[in-house]
Parts: sequence; structure tokens; C-alpha cells
Amino acid sequence: MVGLNSAVVLIVEDEPLIRFSVLDVLEDVGHIALEAANADEAMVVLKGRQDVDILFTDVNMAGSMDGIQLAKRVRAMRPNIRIIITSGMVRLDPMALPANTAFLPKPYMHDALISTIDSLMS
Repeated sequence: MVGLNSAVVLIVEDEPLIRFSVLDVLEDVGHIALEAANADEAMVVLKGRQDVDILFTDVNMAGSMDGIQLAKRVRAMRPNIRIIITSGMVRLDPMALPANTAFLPKPYMHDALISTIDSLMS
């Protein structure tokens, strides 16, 4: 299965097994996957790469900010980046999210993530 539109996706997830699994799945369907273990690492990646299409971030993680704060900062810096927020602890109303932002509750199926990326890219 190949995604409709290839994207550069930055995965921000503090759980290594989840991060590596998502990275593998996205690369298998033709996306370019970058990774960060927390928001601070994600900011370093974003400063070095202007080609990131999608930020895929968990809400709860260690570091100077959580995923929601990261999403707000990224939105202010780079308004065209599409954002997917995920959490198993917090439920966000998809209707309350800014444009080009989606919420994917954990646990999610990889197919749901791929479909969300495809819909944000189209």
C-alpha cells in the first residue's frame, strides 16, 4: 500500500518502540520519516529542515513542552505545516483544532495514521 501523496513527516514520540514502529510503517508506504524523542529535539529538526510537511506528535512527553505546546509553537513558526496530535490520555475535540490539524486517539491503527496523512496532504 502506497500513500497517495508522499510527505516528509516528523514523528515526535518519547516511547522508542512506538516511534520506530511508526517510522517503519511510514517509510514502507513511501513517506520520508524523521524522528524526535521530545519537543526540544523536534525544534532542532525543524530548524534544520524546511521540507517538513507534517508534524505527528504525542501530547504527553518529557521536556520543556508537551505536544500541544509544540503544535502551537510550530503553527506560529510555520503555518503551512499540517499537524497530527495523538494521545491515549487526553481527548481533544477535532472540531476545536486549528485548520490542517487532526487528532488521532491512541491506540490507533497504522492504516488510520496513513489515511490521516493522505487526507491532510490532499
